[in-house]
Amino acid sequence: MELLQSMRLFARLAELGSFTRAAESMDIGRPQVTRYIKELEKTLGVRLFQRTTRKVALTTEGKLFYERVQEILADISTATSMFDRSGATLEGRLRVDIPSAFAQLEFINSLKGFTDTFPGINVVLGVTDRAVDLVGEGIDCALRIGDLPDSTLIARPVGMATMVTCAAPKYLQEHGEPLTIADLNAHRGVNFLSGQNNRTLPWHFSIKGADQAFISNAGISVTESNAYVKCCVAGFGIIQAPGITVAEYLSSGALVEVLRPYRPTPRPVTVLYPSRTHLAPQVQVFVEWLQELLPQIHSEWLEQ
Repeated sequence: MELLQSMRLFARLAELGSFTRAAESMDIGRPQVTRYIKELEKTLGVRLFQRTTRKVALTTEGKLFYERVQEILADISTATSMFDRSGATLEGRLRVDIPSAFAQLEFINSLKGFTDTFPGINVVLGVTDRAVDLVGEGIDCALRIGDLPDSTLIARPVGMATMVTCAAPKYLQEHGEPLTIADLNAHRGVNFLSGQNNRTLPWHFSIKGADQAFISNAGISVTESNAYVKCCVAGFGIIQAPGITVAEYLSSGALVEVLRPYRPTPRPVTVLYPSRTHLAPQVQVFVEWLQELLPQIHSEWLEQ
């Protein structure tokens, strides 16, 4: 078992490039990581890592060993989880990152059900709308809405999110309701700034089956999803958001959908993880749980 633990630590260190991050992701002390790696190198008779004050990188021998270790760990994960999916034997830390759109009570309640089913899995939940470096930040998987940039990450579709254009009743009373896309030119919107360059995300509409992008005149611009919705409720202007984000406000009447005939094509909901060949059992069951869950919560706004 100690050799297996050493191999797991070696793979994590190879992926993260940091003894400290590897220790945090495995929930053990940094000195233990150092000891295991030194003992592994002594057993193999080769140096696996080049160490500097700033970075840890694989040697040529380390790269060859990493490729084989990935295959071994994947085989072990498959073998140890092929019969028992009750959750009783699954253990380990699972670091997940979700967008603010999913940080709603119904999703969190469902996540409580996941932890009840798999009590040995220690979930570390991050909530952010920014692009995350899964490997560099030690994140096991991330849930995202919308089209994704090309990357080396594995992207697994788990559903589709309905997009809704809406405004507060008091805003509509003051400015009138837009009935066409052209009417939006006379209205104010709450703009959402995304990415490192803070670019404004356009709205999208479906017109006779064709997609049309639109950037509104900003009443205010924000960089966080909850603030985006709250600004709309406060009457700053119109927004376009995933239905799951605004469902409770639409139900209460705090927000009203506009331009319903021009709803855009639903946007993909995807779970991202770094490696197909070294997928830990706790990540595998979480991804499978997501695929089963999404059609059940906010069924009006999420679909497969």
